[in-house]
Amino acid sequence: MASKQLTIFTGKRKTANARTRIALGSGKILINGKNYTEYFCNRAALIKVVEDALKITGNFGKYDVFANVRGGGISAQADAVRHGIAKALVAENQDFRIALKRNGFITRDSREVERKKYGRSGARKLFQFSKR
Repeated sequence: MASKQLTIFTGKRKTANARTRIALGSGKILINGKNYTEYFCNRAALIKVVEDALKITGNFGKYDVFANVRGGGISAQADAVRHGIAKALVAENQDFRIALKRNGFITRDSREVERKKYGRSGARKLFQFSKR
């Protein structure tokens, strides 16, 4: 019995990690076992984020996407899934790399939350100053 090659691509954003794999199919996108429109509660902006990588390469409806996402908020999770899909598409066909790179889908967004410092009320905000 021959086993199928299973390649998993990791997409990241803030503290969200998405383990993504794609396969030729009918175009269904499942995130944590749910349809992506259901997972993102029909929020159009987040649904568009997930679809972007597939639409730019002209593959929307041609690939089935399976993603497991952990950590972060719902917006960071959508970006992590998009990052994973983009990396998987590039592995599938190198011709997609130019279009995806131009739109910034391959590059990991490295912005993270800045830590709170001691002697301050936040990362940069100071406690209220009283002159007298």
